[in-house]
Parts: sequence; C-alpha cells; structure tokens
Amino acid sequence: MTGAAPRKGGAGVTEAVTEARPRKARLSPADRRALLEDAARACMARGGIREFTVDKVVAEAGVSRGLITHHFGSMDGLLVAVYRRMYREWIEVIDSPRPGLSRIEAMVEALVSPELFNRDVLNIWLTLWGEIANNPVLRAAHRDLYGDYRASIVAALQEAAAANGRVIEAEAVAAAFICLIDGFGVQRCVEPALLTEADAREACWAFLRPHIGDPARARIGPLSDVRA
Repeated sequence: MTGAAPRKGGAGVTEAVTEARPRKARLSPADRRALLEDAARACMARGGIREFTVDKVVAEAGVSRGLITHHFGSMDGLLVAVYRRMYREWIEVIDSPRPGLSRIEAMVEALVSPELFNRDVLNIWLTLWGEIANNPVLRAAHRDLYGDYRASIVAALQEAAAANGRVIEAEAVAAAFICLIDGFGVQRCVEPALLTEADAREACWAFLRPHIGDPARARIGPLSDVRA
C-alpha cells in the first residue's frame, strides 16, 4: 500500500498511516535544552568557537533556529549553559569517591581519567576558556563556578595535609594545582602524544607530595587491595 492515498475512517487506516510515517516523540523542555547543549558541545569539540554558530548547532541538533532563542535567549545564553553543565559534570567526576583511595588520590585519578582527560572534552574547555576573556556574560558565570571547583580541591588538600600533620596554604596550592591541570589540558589538545595519562599523574604527584606528604595517610578503610 505504499504511496496509496489514505482513506477516511476506521481505526485500522489511522494505525497504518501512523506506522508508515512515524512521528518523532515530543521532547520535554529540559530534553530540548539538553539536546541543544549536546549539539553545541559536539560543535566545539569538532572545531572550536568557529563551529559554535546558530546554523551549525541547530543542524547538529536537527531542530529549528528558533529553539535557541526560546530556551536560551541568545547564543551567549547557550554558551553559559554549556559552561555550567561542563563544570557541573567535571566537579561531579572529581568529587566522586574511589574505593580504597583518599579524596586527593581519587581526585587526581579523575583528573587524568579517560572520562575527563580526553581530547574532545579538553577541546570544549579550551574553546570556553578562550571566550572568557572577551565575553562578560561567560566571565560572570566563570567567577561563580570556579569557586566551587577550587573549594573541592582545597578541601581535599587540607584533608590530606592534616593526615600528615601538616598545615598548608591550601588556597594557594589549589590555585597552582589548577594551573597545572589547565596546562595539561592545553598540551593534550595541541600535542596529545606528548602527554600521556601516566605522565600527567606523575606530574601531579611531583607537585602535590612536597605540600601534603603521603596521600595514603588520608585513606579510610582497608588498604590491602589498593596499589601503593
């Protein structure tokens, strides 16, 4: 019956037409926002800020142009939404406990994990960082979000230092450590082969140990199955 004109009347006809031309499920507003954020991130991962255009984002998402304005107000609004989501996901990963590891050990493992330490994720970050200096809307969002990120690292450093009987300037150490991680991100984007996960992990501990001592002292629970 393909190509035949639909006849009026009868539930069977309605079902046949629906089956022949399935309708796309209607997305909730939250799902549409997430779809556009995902599309924006895919564009940034592929080509940086040059790919972050209305036409390319809506083409990636498969939606109409008006949805960006409807859900975000502007491309700046979408940019901030992507930035907030990236930070939220980043902090969630670095704050997740890892069995048998102290908080700072788990944090280092997260920072050099394939989940965060991959070129697509880092390309998105590089794109966002490059816009902060020139975009006041994004810069305002960064001020709020950076504080949460830094606070997580400060708490982990203080916990590890205290376990070794040390008192440190945790804020200053955290700021320097974040600069180190950011530098890794740039290197990973430019020449990924020159900085492996193992290299980054070793560099993290070369920086942290003089400040906090042995991070294993901050572990809680049995350690027999944990690598030294």
